[in-house]
Amino acid sequence: MPSQKEIQEQINQLSYPLDKILNTANSLLKTGTTGASTSEQIAAAFVLERMEYLPQGWSVIEAWERLDTEWQYYVKLLQQECRHLIEAIEEAAPPF
Repeated sequence: MPSQKEIQEQINQLSYPLDKILNTANSLLKTGTTGASTSEQIAAAFVLERMEYLPQGWSVIEAWERLDTEWQYYVKLLQQECRHLIEAIEEAAPPF
């Protein structure tokens, strides 16, 4: 398993907003919170497939529709092309 530093280095090599979405996902997994924008938080929740990380009061459908087609594409791209990074940050997260 890669170290947290190695994972972060790989995330940092991605372009915006892919890096921001994964950093937001990492923050959500580590602390349960984030200072990210609403769209970044929604995208991170979908990337993680963890709807409990959607902003409070948002339904799954409302949240998906809040993302424009470009951000929906980023979620799909991360799921398809960066699954290894998603799994690495999930494995590195402390248990709650």
